[in-house]
Amino acid sequence: MTKTRTARELAETYFTAWEAGDFDTLRGLLAEDVDFVGALGTASGVEEALAGLKGLGQVLEKIDVKVRVADGDDVITWFDLHTSAAPPAPTANWMHVEDGKIARIRVTFDPRALLAGLETHN
Repeated sequence: MTKTRTARELAETYFTAWEAGDFDTLRGLLAEDVDFVGALGTASGVEEALAGLKGLGQVLEKIDVKVRVADGDDVITWFDLHTSAAPPAPTANWMHVEDGKIARIRVTFDPRALLAGLETHN
């Protein structure tokens, strides 16, 4: 019998996989019609979401989780996003889970330093 993972467990696995560059694991966590809205753009569907995660993954160094709060099918993760392109960015990530998969993701942070760093990083 397969145990359905909680929203909290899915979020923990998501961040661990993203930090490790394990996009096969990430694919398995995301709903086919996952909807992403963040400070750097939007994505509709698993392929677009993975492309965005891979793009930022090129400069991702570390995800320093400060706190994770779960309420049923919703989880918020507060973390510092460490990249090679900018100082750490305090970041909030909300995820909503449906049918055992991450269906919606909203991310907010101040992207100015990262955008400036990406311009000089390329």
